[in-house]
Amino acid sequence: MILLPAIDLYEQKAVRLYQGDYEKRTVYSENPAELAEVFRRAGAEFLHLVDLEGAKSGGTPHFDLVAGIARTSGLHVEIGGGIRNEQTIQRYLDAGVSRVILGTAAANNLAFVEEMVRTYGSAIAVGVDLRDGMVAVKGWTETSGLGGLEFCGSLQSIGVETVICTDIARDGAMAGANRALYRELTGSFSVDFIASGGVNSLEDIRALRKLGLYGAIVGKAYYTGAIDLAAAVREAKA
Repeated sequence: MILLPAIDLYEQKAVRLYQGDYEKRTVYSENPAELAEVFRRAGAEFLHLVDLEGAKSGGTPHFDLVAGIARTSGLHVEIGGGIRNEQTIQRYLDAGVSRVILGTAAANNLAFVEEMVRTYGSAIAVGVDLRDGMVAVKGWTETSGLGGLEFCGSLQSIGVETVICTDIARDGAMAGANRALYRELTGSFSVDFIASGGVNSLEDIRALRKLGLYGAIVGKAYYTGAIDLAAAVREAKA
């Protein structure tokens, strides 16, 4: 299993939100690029980036910052937030990003996702962000009306290889990963799932690895010191 430390970007800083609430954010670093270097030195090989402003309103206000991290960090970078057309996908991939994550665009237009998967293959991932089992969009500020399991089935049918699934209720809450959700997902579908939201201990990481998850994202647990990143990377690979 791969371990992806997360950097959420807001106003060019690394922040964390509590359960997706933009009014409940904590700044953890004024220099996200330096933070990525800290992750690399701890043994991380992957990095999960989210442009929170882009996710909420569209656009790529952190493009230059993301491109710089992708170019210089030595990490495999994936980016989500505000990616709603092919031009943006192409710009990120040309800048050295390994994988782009479609969220709102995927929920609103499955045909677009299918076309992008045909064109870019495994460089396209989809973020499935769940609130009470329903898919949330626009930086989690709205609920789409799509059921999470139904949506995952649709993504599998059009050839999506990687799905980042977040339980919003667990995100930033240090409540532990929703293992029951990920057990159901890995038992129901053949796509590669990355768990996000609430991962707060080495035991969580061990359990997710044993469930057959492709990856796990660690955010607040790292920033608060609940998880040692080097130990988490080792546990994920065990």
